[in-house]
Amino acid sequence: MPTKLLRPTKLDKGQGKALYTLPKSIKPTQRLSRFTVLWVNNAGVPFNTTGFVCEARTLGGIFIAAVRFDSFGTAVFNNIFTPTNRTLIIRTFNANGVLFRTRTVPARVAAYAIIG
Repeated sequence: MPTKLLRPTKLDKGQGKALYTLPKSIKPTQRLSRFTVLWVNNAGVPFNTTGFVCEARTLGGIFIAAVRFDSFGTAVFNNIFTPTNRTLIIRTFNANGVLFRTRTVPARVAAYAIIG
């Protein structure tokens, strides 16, 4: 027997109205065009990753690309289009080549966050 899903209760009893509507020609999109990696702490605040590098490989170990992080914890792979079509292994290194993190990124994603 299926269970009934709980819904949040409505707290606001007032009437709402649209303050601004988008023109019909603009269609919102939530898709990033390039694969993006964010490196954040447990609170979601990006690390200062100046000098760090992010490397992407296939599951078989074939090198795809390596890009530098900016100072705001973001690395954008210009040659990996999204959503990705394969599982990726990403590894992060500091300026001295020391490996910091290794993560497996599933297929069909546009962005990935490394937490911690």
